[in-house]
Amino acid sequence: MKSFLLFLLMVCFLLGSCASDNGAADDSSDDGSMSDDGNTEVEVGLVNAFPALSFSQPLDLQSPNDGTDRIFVVEKGGRIRVFDNEVDVAQSSEFLDISGNLTTTSEMGLLGLAFHPNYQSNGYFYVFYTPSANLSVISRFNVSTVNGNLADPSSELVILEIPQPDTNHNGGQLAFGPDGYLYIALGDGGGGGDPFENGQDRSTLLGSILRIDIDNQSAGLNYDIPSDNPFVGEGGVRAEIFAYGLRNPWRMSFDTQTGNLWTGDVGQGAIEEINVVVSGGNYGWPLFEGTSCFSGDCNNSGLIAPIFEYVQDNGDRSITGGYVYRGSQNPSLLGKYIYGDFVSGRIWAVELDGNGNELIDPSGLSIASFGTDAAEELYICAFNGSIYKFVEN
Repeated sequence: MKSFLLFLLMVCFLLGSCASDNGAADDSSDDGSMSDDGNTEVEVGLVNAFPALSFSQPLDLQSPNDGTDRIFVVEKGGRIRVFDNEVDVAQSSEFLDISGNLTTTSEMGLLGLAFHPNYQSNGYFYVFYTPSANLSVISRFNVSTVNGNLADPSSELVILEIPQPDTNHNGGQLAFGPDGYLYIALGDGGGGGDPFENGQDRSTLLGSILRIDIDNQSAGLNYDIPSDNPFVGEGGVRAEIFAYGLRNPWRMSFDTQTGNLWTGDVGQGAIEEINVVVSGGNYGWPLFEGTSCFSGDCNNSGLIAPIFEYVQDNGDRSITGGYVYRGSQNPSLLGKYIYGDFVSGRIWAVELDGNGNELIDPSGLSIASFGTDAAEELYICAFNGSIYKFVEN
């Protein structure tokens, strides 16, 4: 997560995996059907949500929840596009263009977007991007004071810079939690098998989910560290860390009903995993890949196992984390975690206890990300340039 072809190959190797033994993907529903009560067949399929629009390698979709019902799509190459959430929308506007200030080699580029919870009043939004092969940056921008569909490119305030030892495993998701803090997903820094030994090293920010307060500042920082972060005051540990032991957490999201933080973590060469992330949690990488010992003495004490995992044997090789569905248009998906695989294109729904995994759609799409609109309806960003949504009969 070089060239576009290399990006796809790297994602296959470094982003993901599929079908399993304990809660493995259920291939019995390859026709895209689900049974909601054991008797009634419910058909859930994908449609192009905005057939007149096309995007270049869309990697994120966000809604500002400012009452406008607009949708913002992030393109890997450095642009954010905005448009009205209408099926017949015919054009999008360029909200921000930082394509001249980043590299898109391998898994790098413009990787994430989050709107401040008070965006409607303060106009702040945050992006995660890679200006060079050895650096990731989280910055704040302001919307234009005269045009709500245009950002002010001169307003950039760099919040945090993270050195990157390699060009992959950048993570890149940004999300505000129900506590109002900004959460940041970071991979282990790249390479196969965590050669830089970052996954279990809490003196580095890599291989972690961070939690920071962007409404206040500490001395020398453009943010503050919440006093209840789990490692505050612990010597030799970065206090920004909320949880660690992650390889490449590719897409995370909060369940808007429970407040739980969900993430997909891309496997090395055997297992893809889904984690519910808790304060202070150690998710095991590189000691474990999923629940399988990967390195070290195989002692799993103190580690948190994934809530669900699947193996790569069936061509599912790169998990794309999704959302717990809380919309209204697809009742059969309600309260289930929806996720996909970038390589196979298959999309599943798993129960919140990690059981009852069902295939929703085989799709065949290169699924780069999921996103929701103001009504919490779920969308899929595919690398063919289109945005899809679910339709239930």
